[in-house]
Amino acid sequence: MSTTILIIGGTGLIGKTIHNMLSKRDPQLKILIGTRKKDAIHNHIQLDINNLESFESLKKHSINVIIVCTKDANNHVLNYAIKHKIDYVDITKPSNELLKAHDSIKNNVIKSKIVFSSGWMGGIAPSLLYATGILAKDIQSVKMMVYYSTKDKAGSSSADFMAHNVSKPFFFYQNNVAKQTKHFLDGEDTIFHFDNQKRKVADFDIPDLYIFNQIEQIPNVRAKMTFDSKVVSAILAFMQKIGFFKMLGFREKKWIFGGSGNGDISSFEIIYADNTSKENRIVLKCDEGQSELTAFSTVLHVEKMLGNSNPKGIYFSHQLHDSKKFMDSLISNKSISIH
Repeated sequence: MSTTILIIGGTGLIGKTIHNMLSKRDPQLKILIGTRKKDAIHNHIQLDINNLESFESLKKHSINVIIVCTKDANNHVLNYAIKHKIDYVDITKPSNELLKAHDSIKNNVIKSKIVFSSGWMGGIAPSLLYATGILAKDIQSVKMMVYYSTKDKAGSSSADFMAHNVSKPFFFYQNNVAKQTKHFLDGEDTIFHFDNQKRKVADFDIPDLYIFNQIEQIPNVRAKMTFDSKVVSAILAFMQKIGFFKMLGFREKKWIFGGSGNGDISSFEIIYADNTSKENRIVLKCDEGQSELTAFSTVLHVEKMLGNSNPKGIYFSHQLHDSKKFMDSLISNKSISIH
């Protein structure tokens, strides 16, 4: 029996990259693309996730896994997958929507594999952390440091996320108390070890804040990011401080964050402290950029789901894997290095 995978948002940057990787790794897979556009491409299905009637088109296909690469704020795809017992992985939910989606189903009887993989770069940070051998109960703090190059490829979903959320407050956690902040505030200097350059990082909202604190019970969790351009980092911080983003419409904010280069290095670092307060650091670099890393992580999650070694139920992506084996799989991609 052939395996059929539906990629919703498969015409975008990440969706296309996932499609190409899956096809190369297993040419026997049948891959369908869900798109709002009506076209004559043989494997495309017209599907509008905000229009429940359009889901009728899926019933003629025997789908094994749905990969969601587009915003599904109302969880229509999630609920469809649960109802029809289809395995599901979502890589797009911001923190507030992840919390809402998880709360809505965590007490349900689930007869498929439901995987929330919206953490940074496909939700791989917890796996990298636990691959060191440390246990969550022994970790006092985790800080994610993200480097973003303006020369990297960026799909429209990234710009949409920032346009929707740049003005909204979000929470980090200090001694299990939620503290409110906004993007690009509370800057501090740090040295990124992939190139030993000092840069100013500032607050940034990623679902790992929720995952590390609420799921893994780590009491202190924070995420900060920087751009390759010090000028860009400084301008965005200033715009946030004076409330400039509040005065802009969605289209203007999307234009600000919508630049897309041809590809560049992506890197992030996990700084963690154990019960002795000793700090340690994990450094990941991907020479092919964020789209490559996110797509490859997602492909590894899907392959694990198809392996049928995990029972049905709700997962965050790191809960699918043996952490050390997952790290070995990551670095099998020659563009990825981990220290």
